[in-house]
Amino acid sequence: MYQKDLLYVIKPSQLTPDTLRAILLQHPEVQFVSFMGIDFAGNDTDEKVPISALLDDMETMLYEHTAQTDGSSVVLPGVASLDDARVDMVADLSVNWFVDYNTENFDADNGKMIGTLRIPCFLKHNNEFVDSRYILKSTLDYVGKELLAEMKKEGSVPGLACDPKEIEEIVFTSATELEFWTKTPRENVSTTDLSSSQVMQEQYWQRTRGNVRTSLEQAVQTLNLYGLNPEMGHKEVGGVRGQLDENGNMTHVNEQLEIDWRFSTPLQAADNEILVRSVVKEIFRSNGLEVSFQAKPIFGVAGSGEHTHVGIAARLKDGKIINLMSPADMKKDFLSAVGYGVLMGILKNYEVVNPIVSATTDAFNRLRPGFEAPICIVTSLGRSYDVPTRNRTILAGLIRDVDNPKATRIEMRAPNPFTNTYMVTAAFYLSALDGIVAVLRSGKDTKALEKEISKKPGEEGFYLEKDRAYRAEDNVFEDYTEDERNKYFGKPPATVWENMKAFDAYPEKVEVLTRGNTLKKLYLESFKEGALIRWQTELLQHLIPNDRNKVKAMKPVKTASSTAWDDGLWQRVEDLRVEIAKDTDTNTSLFSQIKKAFADGDFDKASNLQVQLNRKMEELEALYTDYLDNMI
Repeated sequence: MYQKDLLYVIKPSQLTPDTLRAILLQHPEVQFVSFMGIDFAGNDTDEKVPISALLDDMETMLYEHTAQTDGSSVVLPGVASLDDARVDMVADLSVNWFVDYNTENFDADNGKMIGTLRIPCFLKHNNEFVDSRYILKSTLDYVGKELLAEMKKEGSVPGLACDPKEIEEIVFTSATELEFWTKTPRENVSTTDLSSSQVMQEQYWQRTRGNVRTSLEQAVQTLNLYGLNPEMGHKEVGGVRGQLDENGNMTHVNEQLEIDWRFSTPLQAADNEILVRSVVKEIFRSNGLEVSFQAKPIFGVAGSGEHTHVGIAARLKDGKIINLMSPADMKKDFLSAVGYGVLMGILKNYEVVNPIVSATTDAFNRLRPGFEAPICIVTSLGRSYDVPTRNRTILAGLIRDVDNPKATRIEMRAPNPFTNTYMVTAAFYLSALDGIVAVLRSGKDTKALEKEISKKPGEEGFYLEKDRAYRAEDNVFEDYTEDERNKYFGKPPATVWENMKAFDAYPEKVEVLTRGNTLKKLYLESFKEGALIRWQTELLQHLIPNDRNKVKAMKPVKTASSTAWDDGLWQRVEDLRVEIAKDTDTNTSLFSQIKKAFADGDFDKASNLQVQLNRKMEELEALYTDYLDNMI
């Protein structure tokens, strides 16, 4: 599908006018250029500009600005407006530039696919950078500078083998893992079949077949051509085995897959993720399959996450790279003081990071108890130093290998494929810095730090909150009641509105995110405003109409064997249908109540009604299924 002789990536070292021009002239199949900026919602801009525009004015596009857009084209509420809309796009010369190929359009002269050079850009409004990519870039610069200064000021770091004076620079590493669902168009598989397959673990890491196998293999091969060093593609827990039609083609495909690739710098890792989504979607589509990156495309079965890995290393003056999170002796400690600081900082401040992680109703549909949903603010270190933890019920997992100190990192399990990776990674590192500074200034050794993160609710800590617990080696859903989870780890928000309220409820934690003025309060307010607009719009224009269609599709069934029991069951269904969807003289439907709450600007009420609607719809669908199952 993709050919080895095509141009796939242009490295930062090649981004000079002469070198870039020579490369593009050698590859006439690259006929367009696109400028990729990332707004606060995580959307990437895309356009088709003839490559001649870049060739004719390369110095300007490389060193000044590439193009202009306006505030209506990107999600920057409160920053760019219709009466002050100009947004300049400035090329980022520090990362890889990828070529996106159209598998359905070919060059008439050489027969190769037509390519578009995608140039990662920063967005500039009124001479100030106002985009997600720049937030991450400036955050890493700030955190690196502050961390290095703090380490050198303290003079030594408990659990760390090297002398901070030998550190030349801080090196950040990050990676994401992409889960997604794929299916044949216009064909559906019952939720019951999907759910039972999941419970029996019939699909996890099983052999792929047919066009799913072809697509997965082609995706891995293509990502390798782009230099992403894919590590694995495999089936996930969700899905059912497809069927063969009379022509030998796979039908009724509905499977969950995952692709992993090598870590990189955080900014490059986030850019890589956007490329992977595009490549996967195009390849699967070309093989007759649809792809969904939604967090919860199918109710009742596992959703798709995008685990995000957070690492901090250092380059020493002699050129050696060391992992700052790993202890000097991997068999005597879980983490160094820096590692404990990273973990504690993220956990303590997670209430104000969470709104960036989960900003859509789709995200909250995934984050419900069960299916390994990471809803509790808690970590797991492992039951002993020499056996890594594999607790999948926690939020922040410690990834470590006793024999490979370079592998130590934190895996954040709550993000999903549509989380804004740029902003959330910035928030992770800003929170981590807060924890690291507190740990280093405390002067405590690694055993005292392990005790701190392992403290029981009610125990005083020098940094962590008194009434909370932060470590659990057991299954948090099976070994704790709901009341215990809420008390020990905090009550998780249930809607977008509940999540966004954290920015007002925890001003001291917002201060942690905004302290370096890289993730500004204005940007958080803009992010919040955009998220609430999407929440209201999605609920009123998509979710309620979809639920209304489900309610209308439920009809009474009369058979020769119908009984009074069936009639009674249908009446319960009908009562719920009316409560949810129909206004009467004595009843205002949940749909109408939600609409009125939004019209009145009462977001608290709208949020509570949304929770009630979700519960009622689940009850209704289960009841209607029971009703139909009793018909013979």
